[in-house]
Amino acid sequence: MHQQTQRTARLVGWTDRGVITPGMLADLNIIDVARLTLHAPVLIADLAAGGTRPMQAADGYVAAIKRGEVIADNGTLTGASPGRLQRGRIA
Repeated sequence: MHQQTQRTARLVGWTDRGVITPGMLADLNIIDVARLTLHAPVLIADLAAGGTRPMQAADGYVAAIKRGEVIADNGTLTGASPGRLQRGRIA
């Protein structure tokens, strides 16, 4: 987990995220592991010039929290959009 959170954040220069502690930005997924089910991937054609991308639905995600705001509740988007475009440092 550490490899996917704090180490990745530090690699791109984001020192205010990657751990759950006061003063840090909290982006969390709460997962009910007993209910976690992945559905078959499908291709979605919604990119520029008709490009496609894979999309895979999943059950068991209880909530997604961005900057302390719930953005998804039991698979339903809440309409909250507290995120901003973030750019890492250029190596």
